[in-house]
Amino acid sequence: MTARIIDGKALADALFAKVTAEVKRLGGAHGLTPGLAVVLVGNNPASEIYVRSKSAKTLAAGMHSAMHALPADVGEGALLDLVRQLNADRNVHGILVQLPLPPQIDPHQVIAAIDPAKDVDGFHPVNAGRLAIGLPALVPCTPLGCIRLAKTVHASLAGLDALVIGRSNIVGKPLAQLLLGENATVTVAHSRTRDLPGVSRRADLVFAATGRPEMVKGDWIKPGATVIDVGINRVAAAGGKSRVVGDVAFNEVKEVAGALTPVPGGVGPMTIACLMANTLRAACAIAGLPPPEL
Repeated sequence: MTARIIDGKALADALFAKVTAEVKRLGGAHGLTPGLAVVLVGNNPASEIYVRSKSAKTLAAGMHSAMHALPADVGEGALLDLVRQLNADRNVHGILVQLPLPPQIDPHQVIAAIDPAKDVDGFHPVNAGRLAIGLPALVPCTPLGCIRLAKTVHASLAGLDALVIGRSNIVGKPLAQLLLGENATVTVAHSRTRDLPGVSRRADLVFAATGRPEMVKGDWIKPGATVIDVGINRVAAAGGKSRVVGDVAFNEVKEVAGALTPVPGGVGPMTIACLMANTLRAACAIAGLPPPEL
């Protein structure tokens, strides 16, 4: 068996096209232009790349983009003041503070300061709580993208055994909540899980979000299972260069799985497309308009 490779870029492009069309319609029908403000603290090279990509996509979708760059030694109070200003700005419908933050800043304080209606990352305790009890909420973009990718393989996730490897607040926990909402039977595995390979072999769906390069091996996978690789890891390559790999040993797993996302080109593009979708949803909700059908 050779797995079907799930083309995350093509699927993200399709979602982005829907978002762009809806942004154009909103402008014509309601004079509304969704706006996304991104806050970057310090000069983390990976964060800078992500922020540039997000800002470019925001503009390409016809939205308003505002970039706020703060020095690495900025105080927590100054950052919170900026968040409060963005909360009050009627032209801003989405606020994203790029993580990680420098050690002098408590990320929980910053996330809690964002207006939940503008929390397009879906990290605010209000949105996390609404997701947990099954109410409409802004949902973290990576888990949202994972579900969309899995549903290109399975028309329904109901009744499937789903394994989430990783329990972070950013991916693992909200992804488990979304899967429960889809009526999947969910197991969350982590560093204390006993016999992780054995647990994995029972799953119809495997979502790998460990941050450990190529951790999930071919013999961990049930034949025909769908595998969604959330990881993005840079590892050494020949000639002193480096390459990007996921949390899944791609060449092994593709010989066993029924469907598999690549890295790069899988979850990453979908995450950014879902951020655009969340910004659109937030703008509609704030304006009192029906949610877009995406």
